[in-house]
Amino acid sequence: MRIPVSWLAEHLELPEDTSASTLAEAFVRIGLEVEEVTPLASVDGPLVVGRVAEIEELTEFKKPVRFCRVEVGEEESGEQRTQGIICGATNFSEGALVVLALPGTVLPGGFEISSRKTYGRTSEGMICSSKELGIGEDLDGILVLPPGSADPGEDAIDLVGLDDTIIELSITPDRGYCFSVRGLARELSNALNVPFGDPATRAVPEEQQPSRPVEIQDSTACDRFVFRRVTGVDPTVSTPWWIRRRLALAGIRSISLAVDVTNYVMLELGQPLHSWDATKLTGTVVVRRATDDEKLTTLDGVERSLASDDIVICDDSGPVSLAGVMGGASTEIGPDSHDVLLEAAHWDPASIARMIRRHKLPSEAGRRFERSVDPALGPVAAEMAAQLLVRYGDGSVETGRTDVGEPIAPEPVTMPLALPDRVAGVSYERGVTAKRLSQIGCRIEVSTSDEGVGLVTATPPSWRPDLIQSADLVEEVLRLEGYHTIPSVLPHAPAGRGLDESQQRRRSVSRALAHDGYVEVLPFPFTGQDVFDKLGLDSDDSRRRTLTALNALETERSELSTTLIPGLLESLQRNVSRGHRDLALFHIGQVVQPDEKPEAVPELGVSGRPADEELAAMRAALPAQPTHVGAVLAGNRERAGWWGKGRQAGWEDSVQAARTVAEAAGVELTVTAGDLAPWHPGRCAEFKVGDTVVGHAGELHPKVVEAMELPKRTCAVELDLDALPLVEKLPAPHISAYPPVLLDVALVVDASTPTAEVTEALRSGGGELLEDVHLFDVYSGEQIGEGKKSLAFALRFRAPDRTLKQGEAIEARDTAVAAAEEHCGATLRS
Repeated sequence: MRIPVSWLAEHLELPEDTSASTLAEAFVRIGLEVEEVTPLASVDGPLVVGRVAEIEELTEFKKPVRFCRVEVGEEESGEQRTQGIICGATNFSEGALVVLALPGTVLPGGFEISSRKTYGRTSEGMICSSKELGIGEDLDGILVLPPGSADPGEDAIDLVGLDDTIIELSITPDRGYCFSVRGLARELSNALNVPFGDPATRAVPEEQQPSRPVEIQDSTACDRFVFRRVTGVDPTVSTPWWIRRRLALAGIRSISLAVDVTNYVMLELGQPLHSWDATKLTGTVVVRRATDDEKLTTLDGVERSLASDDIVICDDSGPVSLAGVMGGASTEIGPDSHDVLLEAAHWDPASIARMIRRHKLPSEAGRRFERSVDPALGPVAAEMAAQLLVRYGDGSVETGRTDVGEPIAPEPVTMPLALPDRVAGVSYERGVTAKRLSQIGCRIEVSTSDEGVGLVTATPPSWRPDLIQSADLVEEVLRLEGYHTIPSVLPHAPAGRGLDESQQRRRSVSRALAHDGYVEVLPFPFTGQDVFDKLGLDSDDSRRRTLTALNALETERSELSTTLIPGLLESLQRNVSRGHRDLALFHIGQVVQPDEKPEAVPELGVSGRPADEELAAMRAALPAQPTHVGAVLAGNRERAGWWGKGRQAGWEDSVQAARTVAEAAGVELTVTAGDLAPWHPGRCAEFKVGDTVVGHAGELHPKVVEAMELPKRTCAVELDLDALPLVEKLPAPHISAYPPVLLDVALVVDASTPTAEVTEALRSGGGELLEDVHLFDVYSGEQIGEGKKSLAFALRFRAPDRTLKQGEAIEARDTAVAAAEEHCGATLRS
């Protein structure tokens, strides 16, 4: 909201030296966001009031051109001195008071005025418009001052308010009352501890008879409706300059007296008004919800199809206004409207917000209605607008006022007097709580409980519907006392606390993958069914069973992901599209795995802590959300350079990534051949811990790579981190000081025999002396026979307490080979 400082100061008793920056700091101190403080553009040089003495129409030109003689002050002889001015505006006549920039004046934007010859005349200055002075948009021409407001030659800077400053604030949804000068001035009064004059405290005549009969059929949509009628309004009268100036500085364009008056009252009090041509209304006015088959042509000339949730104002002809959003064209104030009906109503904020978005009709009035307006303001606002029309439009207020409906009164809230002190950790002075709550308009009653605790009961004012619980009152006390007075002290971490075992494991896994060259990413956690088609999942695959978010960020991806692979591949694809070729990405996060027939989640109240049975039922209804770790690779795993050609990432790198995760978690994986989409069936590894499958790794299927536009031979791995046994204390490695004995062995097995089985057989047969088994070569060819493969292992033997003899190591090797022959049918390669 934009507001001039002079308008705020009108309702406050501010010290003379109070600056705009002081007011802005006060707003920030009490929790309002100041977006900008803008002094009005300064004018350098003589800017004076002039009276147009003579106008000569220059008709020889294609566009309107006038040569004006303008009085700019008296000479020493007492005669008026005049300046000849060329002007193209036609919205003024002889005798009008205008603002004149004399030669040598520099207007906002660096526009320097000089005496120059144009259109066959010499122009000695410029008659200015509001836009040229930097105080608003004037589409009708130059700025015309009210008659008698000044004498020719007087300084015009103070008169037009160029010494003012604009403060622009961002009003949050819970502070709708601050969308007005009244609300902002009250906030400044509280922040600066200066007296405040409420513009809403004006006498309202007693209701005698209704201006027009009104029937409210839906009290939820509208709980108060006020009409005030003004007759005999002169539609030709222009809006006074001081109102037009304030509207312009607030960013609202002047239209006509009736409309400008309603906008002015809206800015002053915060109550939007609507002006009707009373002669165009027929019968009883009815407030109700629309029907789906109704239509309404609004003031912008658009015929709108109404919805059953819309609130409309109707007469005998049907809907004539979209309540709180825009009036209807059939009852618009026109150039010959003399009979004005002023409407001030209180609408349901949620309904107005939906109507604004449904019909795409944002407005200043709508912004206030959707944040809630003070329901007590209707009669006051209508009376203020009516008196302005009487004063400046020569109208007369008709006896009586329509005022139907009864808003719900705010409920009192009781809390301990010392609650703000306990929440803030500050000992405030005695009486601060009651004082601050009174300042915001609450009616206060102080009492003592049976236990001797001081209590305060605050009845919120009508303009604060957001004060509904003790926490809201505490916030108001702390806000007005100043958040800066609350000490910022970091709490001491209690001894013996820290990360639990699962958190420590997660960090260890993350560090281990990062150490191996993987980069952590945070993929989008939602997905769609189309990605499962691209991954080649079967129709009955459990990973297709997802949960849909009710308020999804993207309609195409509204389902909670059951696997990390889609998000990682999307991140990989995005990086590739931006020029990266060699990638190794990983992510650790939760996936959602709903049951085939999920239970309904029970609804829990907020009045107190749910019972243990209710919490247990809620947890039982929630789907499983295990933590997974996933990684994807593409391009070169070892980069090319002067040292060599590099090496492309392959399925074996994804398998090694799984082993890295297992090693960091302190467990050992059993690796076997697997077959699971989206992996290549011949290049897929399955990982087990005991008999439990915990994940898969390998090269993605070529069809998946093509469908998702990934680099060739992209690899991926995904493990269920929660399925790995949690090792509370990782065993410390025992380091022997004695030298090892290194022996190699080559075994021939069937090509279908998993290497992991052979490795496990050697390890079990080697006994305690076998420290490590490492596969360093795989060979298949004519020398070993068709359907066979040769596996070469490096075996490392070491004794923990002595230097191992060669014969002992050879004996242990032979035992290991025998175990491989027995379990895997292996033969020693000659």
